[in-house]
Amino acid sequence: FLLYEESLFKLSSHNNMADERSAEQKKIDEWLPITSSRNAKWWYSTFHNVTAMVGAGVLSLPYAMSELGWGPGVTVLVLSWIITLYTLWQMVEMHEMVPGKRFDRYHELGQHAFGEKLGLWIVVPQQVIVEVGVDIVYMVTGGKSLKKIHDLLCKENCTNMKLGHFIMIFASVHFCLVHLPNFNSISSISLAAAVMSLSYSTIAWGASIKKGVQPDVDYGYNAKTNKGAVFNFFSALGDVAFAYAGHNVVLEIQATIPSTPEKPSKGPMWRGVVVAYIVVAVCYFPVALIGYWVFGNSVEDNILISLEKPTWLIVTANFFVVVHVIGSYQIYAMPVFDMIETVLVKKLKFKPTWYLRFITRNLYVAFTMFVGIAIPFFGGLLGFFGGFAFAPTTYFLPCIMWLAIYKPKRFSLSWIINWICIILGVLLMVIAPIGALRSIILSAKSLKFFS
Repeated sequence: FLLYEESLFKLSSHNNMADERSAEQKKIDEWLPITSSRNAKWWYSTFHNVTAMVGAGVLSLPYAMSELGWGPGVTVLVLSWIITLYTLWQMVEMHEMVPGKRFDRYHELGQHAFGEKLGLWIVVPQQVIVEVGVDIVYMVTGGKSLKKIHDLLCKENCTNMKLGHFIMIFASVHFCLVHLPNFNSISSISLAAAVMSLSYSTIAWGASIKKGVQPDVDYGYNAKTNKGAVFNFFSALGDVAFAYAGHNVVLEIQATIPSTPEKPSKGPMWRGVVVAYIVVAVCYFPVALIGYWVFGNSVEDNILISLEKPTWLIVTANFFVVVHVIGSYQIYAMPVFDMIETVLVKKLKFKPTWYLRFITRNLYVAFTMFVGIAIPFFGGLLGFFGGFAFAPTTYFLPCIMWLAIYKPKRFSLSWIINWICIILGVLLMVIAPIGALRSIILSAKSLKFFS
């Protein structure tokens, strides 16, 4: 991290107008994943943001609703959608707030707001936790979905395969795809992933309507004690926060869009974000509300498990999940590759070659695969550790940057809105890990490494 800090400090001093950079600096920027291609269309940002935002976590939203209840659940979902759309707008606006300069990475914006060193220490650890953590979760999710497909289709004389085997199968795809150099090169994969997310979300709520409200449906809390209900409520808040984690890659996505003083990138980027958030609403709200309406508090933490039949539909939905998390893994991995390659080329003076990229990216896939196999319950741990990172980077860190940079007048509308978001975000950051930690403690006996 210290190497990364020093290399980025040098990088930021060269990040003004293109004609002020040396030929060597230009060559390196053209090689690094985030700044190598700036010819994306506005609709690229739509499906990149959909792929980043709508993860397989959408299938757990009915379960989160069962822990929150109708009133609080709907309120949390709607507030989260509004707040995260607002903070996303702030980031899009701040991307080119300084004439002649683009903040292509989340930490570069943090450095501008908080200072060169403090900005890195505030943003980079949280961003790394989110991006690497999400990639590990998606590695496990992809493996679980493949195993579910196998178990549903293979009934007799089947080889007994563990989850780890399916995670390795899923990882084998990424050993190939990670060598695509930048965001624009994975645009077709991201588009397919976005379509799949909309597809399996539609299957989830459509099949729920077809199944109909269950005769013994109960909308009360599962917990038998008030204390249990409160902790489950906290944990469910973390599940909702996890569903809105796309901010960690938004500036990196915007960096791929061309920009001129006459036509800045924020115009097409915001158009793409609005369309993406409409898709997010179409995915999230029907799945969460209809799933809870049909199954009540008996809904599983993955609504596809509650549906059970017809088999062909559940197999199809799980296949869509696999395709989607393939794209999502790539979206979250790209900024990590940029960080690693920046350190290697800027600080350690490696030459920007294909074999350097081949080695580092394969090692990253191998690392996330190994952790996924070793800790298949990593998603539960991420709810604890990620609570410290998801809430800040998504809900209130953009607001703090906005206040630090623009300094709106005290008690003005902008000042009040930002402080409301900050207060709610901080509460979420404190509360969500508490619920997640209790869930880990309660289920500790059933958690097994390399299971």
